[in-house]
Amino acid sequence: WDYTRLGVEHILGGIDHLLFVLGLLLLVPDLRRLVWTITAFTAGHSVTLALATLGFLRYPVDFIEFLIAASIFVIAVELARGADERHWLRRRPWAAAGLFGLLHGMGFAGALREVGLPAHEIPLALLTFNIGIEVGQLLFVALVLGFTALWRGSRFAATPGVAWVPVYVIGVLSAYWCIERGLATLAAI
Repeated sequence: WDYTRLGVEHILGGIDHLLFVLGLLLLVPDLRRLVWTITAFTAGHSVTLALATLGFLRYPVDFIEFLIAASIFVIAVELARGADERHWLRRRPWAAAGLFGLLHGMGFAGALREVGLPAHEIPLALLTFNIGIEVGQLLFVALVLGFTALWRGSRFAATPGVAWVPVYVIGVLSAYWCIERGLATLAAI
């Protein structure tokens, strides 16, 4: 239970991961494609989380953190283009989510590595941490979808420009993280 709780706390405390998921929610308009997209993200980050945690994958953490920020920025740029401009990311959001999920899984592994794993129960701890990440992610998705349903029924929904606010928040924060993490990467070289 401790590792499940830790996974939930990590995803809900990781604003970068939440903004990525929010970007996916904004990018994919229909529920069926959204389920496939979120599933691809889960599959991607589960693979690299396991490989990195078990020691099969080594990488410079600062550079991966920069690439995570860049993945969020890519989503923001695609959202800024608008739904009528169907680039590769809008046509195949599941593919992008799976690829970017590989990066995010390495970030999750870094958090798990900091806490440590019990030597005699590594597979169980890894599984329950990943389950915790999924539970937290699903809680966030449900919260956003619930808020969206309430928002659509409000009088503020028709306010011009309001729909762009989350896109700009995602874009500005991810650009900031790209600069911050890029500089950290360069400093580590």
